[in-house]
Amino acid sequence: MSVAGSFPGFTGRPPGPVMDREEADRELARLGAEHEAIETSLLALQDHAGRRLLEGAELTGATRERWATTEQSITLLWGYFDAYARALSEAREIRARRRHPNRDDLSALTELLRGDAVTVANTGAVPPSAVTGPARLSERFTLHELVARMNELYARSLDMVVAADSVWSALPARIDLLAAELRRTRSLAHSVGVRPGEHPAGDDLAEITEELATLRVQVVSDPLAFWLPGPGSAAPGGGRPDTSRYDRAARALEDVRREIEAVLTVRQDAEARLVRLRDVLSRADRTLAEARAARGEVLAKIAASEVPAVSGPPTVLQERLAAASAYRRNAQWHRLSPLLESLEREAEDELLRARASLTSVTAPLAIRAELRGRLDACRAKAVRHGLAGDPLLVERYDAARRMLWSAPCDLRVAEQAVLRYQRAVAEPLTPPGPEEPRGRPDAGGRGEAG
Repeated sequence: MSVAGSFPGFTGRPPGPVMDREEADRELARLGAEHEAIETSLLALQDHAGRRLLEGAELTGATRERWATTEQSITLLWGYFDAYARALSEAREIRARRRHPNRDDLSALTELLRGDAVTVANTGAVPPSAVTGPARLSERFTLHELVARMNELYARSLDMVVAADSVWSALPARIDLLAAELRRTRSLAHSVGVRPGEHPAGDDLAEITEELATLRVQVVSDPLAFWLPGPGSAAPGGGRPDTSRYDRAARALEDVRREIEAVLTVRQDAEARLVRLRDVLSRADRTLAEARAARGEVLAKIAASEVPAVSGPPTVLQERLAAASAYRRNAQWHRLSPLLESLEREAEDELLRARASLTSVTAPLAIRAELRGRLDACRAKAVRHGLAGDPLLVERYDAARRMLWSAPCDLRVAEQAVLRYQRAVAEPLTPPGPEEPRGRPDAGGRGEAG
């Protein structure tokens, strides 16, 4: 049979007037070739792997219903073929009587080859689309009509067989491979403590295991439930297997596998990560201790300054770190993995907060140090220009220095003293304008010549 699901060689020629010898010989030759093609196609269908599997399988659902109908159709196909073969054999016998057939022979050949001379018993397996009136014990066909009926039965039978075989060829083997991967993943998960009821990934593995087992049973017993016919395709087997459930299970297993690999990674580098965590938390503790000591110093040495409070050591993080160490000792890797990830983030945040607290607390000391540096730099400038012995500069320098080197230090007052000293040093070094006398006012407001 052809790919389109019909027997090759069928021309659909309707009955006509009595044939001559040449016409009868050509028709017999055509029907002989058609007979061989039909027989080859029916034998191929009989030997089709999908048909043999369907014949021996315990089917359910839509596949069982369609296979029951298809078996009747195949049986009917062979009955039609036998009737076709008998008619062809009878026509060959008539033609073989004489080298030059007479009028009666040609009339008999015309009736047999083109008329409705083929009688087939009605077995009840006739397709509904072919029934045009009340049920009869037998039906008469032309060879043309008989081939058309066989084409229809063959196409529908082959479509069902090819669809079932395609699903069986595509899905069970893939399901088995995925099930083998599932067993390896489940064994690996068990080794790191990922079990159903104890870890979400363990629950996912249990669900995937159940789904694959159910899917395989359903695919084997009802393959047509997993067949998607091709849109607009009239060819037998036009469509594809529906792998959506398999694909979902494969994606779910891949997600679980990645999670198990993450847990394995935790097992391999857990100790190094715990050491880093202890170091980060230790640095945070030392930084907070330094901030607390600095706060005491600021309160003692700096006056009229608001100093923020310093929090205590992160005891909650230390407790969680101890829990993480216990998980590692007990090989509870599935619990250790998420705990380490959160601890690493929170420990880094704690270290940043400790450093920010130290910076905030020591800000007044930094301001005092900056003012001391400005005063010393300005003093060095005065010395370079020979102004160090100026009484006014000496007086203002001593005043600023006493404020910055005494406790408690009022930063606002000290800053003003430093500014006054800077201006006093800068004034004699500034060139006078064209109308201004050289010099600067002394402490009593009198000017001096430059």
